Formats: sequence, structure tokens, C-alpha cells
Amino acid sequence: MARKQCAYCGEFVGENVKQCPNCREAIPDRVEIRKGPAAGGTEIRRGLLYMLLGATLYYFASPGSPLPIPFPVPPVVTRYLLPLLFLSGLGFALFGGLRRIGLF
Repeated sequence: MARKQCAYCGEFVGENVKQCPNCREAIPDRVEIRKGPAAGGTEIRRGLLYMLLGATLYYFASPGSPLPIPFPVPPVVTRYLLPLLFLSGLGFALFGGLRRIGLF
């Protein structure tokens, strides 16, 4: 038999009981709380952060950087991986924007 806990005294009672036999308080029915659609703010912020990270790393890791870093960066990083990071951030930001207006 399923049991639930009384919100007032803490005793466990049956699932279908409407009044606690211990403290005589009415036990409210369980109410399901549903969250509304996500606003998309987290995806937008995450996307902007990825875009900022990709642009900053590309600026400092590129060969013509005014502030060279002390270790060599493989060209595959600046040619493929950092633009991919920037574009994935752009995708996250666009997805969050579409979620915010309610298309997803």
C-alpha cells in the first residue's frame, strides 16, 4: 500500500486518507506543479560566453597577435576548432532566442 507523510505531524498515513488519524488535520491532495516553457535565457548566456571565449582565444592564438603566447599553437586549433567554438556559441544563442519567443 502506498503511503504519504502528514505535513503537520510527520506520521505516515495511507495514500487515500483525507484526514490524519494522529493530529486530525486535513491532508491536502497532492498538487502537481508544472513548469512553463523555459525562457531560453540560459542558452543565450551560454552561447554568448562560448562566442566570447572563442573570439578571445582566436585573437591571442592567431599568428599575427600583438600579444604572442609563449607556446606554439597548432594551426588546426586556430583554423578549425576556435571558429567551431564560436559558431557553436552562435547556435546556442540563436536557439535560446528562438526558445524565448516560443518557437521551440
